[in-house]
Amino acid sequence: MTSTPVAIIGAGPAGLLLGQLLAKAGVDNVIIERQSPEYVLGRIRAGVLEQITVDALSSVGVDARMHQEGLPHHGFDLLFKGQRHRIDLADLTGGKQVMVYGQTEVTKDLMHARAAAGLQTVYSAGDVAIHDFDTDKPRVTYTQDGQTHTLNARFIAGCDGFHGVCRASVPPNAIQQFEKVYPFGWLGVLADVPPVSDELIYANTQRGFALCSMRSPTRSRYYLQCPMSDSVAQWSDDAFWAELKNRLDPQAAEQLVTGASIEKSIAPLRSFVAEPMRFGSLMLAGDAAHIVPPTGAKGLNLAVSDVLYLANAFERYFKEKDVGGVDGYSEQALARVWKAERFSWWFTSLMHQFPELGSFNQKVQEAELEYLIHSRAASTSLAENYVGLPL
Repeated sequence: MTSTPVAIIGAGPAGLLLGQLLAKAGVDNVIIERQSPEYVLGRIRAGVLEQITVDALSSVGVDARMHQEGLPHHGFDLLFKGQRHRIDLADLTGGKQVMVYGQTEVTKDLMHARAAAGLQTVYSAGDVAIHDFDTDKPRVTYTQDGQTHTLNARFIAGCDGFHGVCRASVPPNAIQQFEKVYPFGWLGVLADVPPVSDELIYANTQRGFALCSMRSPTRSRYYLQCPMSDSVAQWSDDAFWAELKNRLDPQAAEQLVTGASIEKSIAPLRSFVAEPMRFGSLMLAGDAAHIVPPTGAKGLNLAVSDVLYLANAFERYFKEKDVGGVDGYSEQALARVWKAERFSWWFTSLMHQFPELGSFNQKVQEAELEYLIHSRAASTSLAENYVGLPL
């Protein structure tokens, strides 16, 4: 039986960043992860980082590779009715930008930093369970190498994702869940081909949404809206590239470089929030508490803001005996969560086809997009939300 001030469940970017922030503040912590490091690094996720995320990574010294390999973006294109229109983020937000750097790379950098610091992480932990989190003496149990282990803690941070054990352990009558499931998914392809554009292209077409993104100057990530009834097996590489070309403007279609996919998957889209985010000594963070559709690139960034609030709350508690941060964590985090949920829902509704709404909805979308590109006020609202609202 061992003890730690903070037990962190989940070694994704949220849990790893929280661990680094706490270690920097002198607060000991242990991370428990049910998967292997290789499995964690095998998850393919988005990689548009807000400035607060870049700053958080810099604050714990894991920004060197990001600044060397990441791609600063000062704008992106909206494509509709066959033409592209640039949203100049820097001009509209007083110089702010985003950084394109894959979530897998963020996770890798945080893993290496934690290992280099000699901080304890338990991977491949089986039967992870949390207990007594309605008291000030919660504990975590797990199995490894055929033995059962117990970790005592003062707080448990649930950073174990949407399907994790932490939120599932909360009594149903103690939690309220809000959810919207969208009637389509994103078919994503990762390929070692140069991006079609230096910046992202978000496309609204009568054939459905498309997104042209990238991971590096030589690796591209493309997405197509597709029915959830589709399967990856239905989509050959040739079929994917042909459909993507059909959803791009003539210039982009001509410039598109195709190649063999190195990863292909279909991801469902949903909006989800669990309230509150604190249950006694258990704090939820990141996907354990909320999910956003990927259209607004808010998932990882919301997890980071949760973790920043949480790290500050724990530091105040252990260093100053101040409970204000812990007591106010849920309300503070949810205020930012719901703003990001609103933006992600709005951007998703604006850019995708909803077959049940018919041609009227397409005309309304086009009218709003026209307004968006011709109104500086509307463009500014989009840009402010995209680069990230203040903490």
